Amino acid sequence: MPQQPIELILMRQLATYLAVPIFLVGADERLLYYNEAAEGLLGRPYSDAGQMTVQDLTTIFQVVDSEGKPLSWERLPIAIALREHRPAHSRIHFHALDGVMREVEVTAFPLEGQGGRSLGAAAIFWETAS
Repeated sequence: MPQQPIELILMRQLATYLAVPIFLVGADERLLYYNEAAEGLLGRPYSDAGQMTVQDLTTIFQVVDSEGKPLSWERLPIAIALREHRPAHSRIHFHALDGVMREVEVTAFPLEGQGGRSLGAAAIFWETAS
């Protein structure tokens, strides 16, 4: 894996200390990291996750909207943050890798480096009571 920009390295470091689930995606739309708090909701340790893209997330986790309709990857808050360079928020449902259907609130925001260059995006999420 190529060396990441310092801003992403620092964001990953911060994420390791957060109690809220968070994942980081690079400008190339590939998953870079998710923290221990996210592991419980996603159903798999990050070390076992392997390479995946934002597009893969909707398939792997069978993401649906509040009406149970499949949610295209372009509508995920993390995809909006990446592609439109703006924050996005949504409530989604997904099948965690441990087989449990979860409802979560997701807030994603773009990450920018010096000169406004896009580095990727981060998403924080938390399980809601159905």
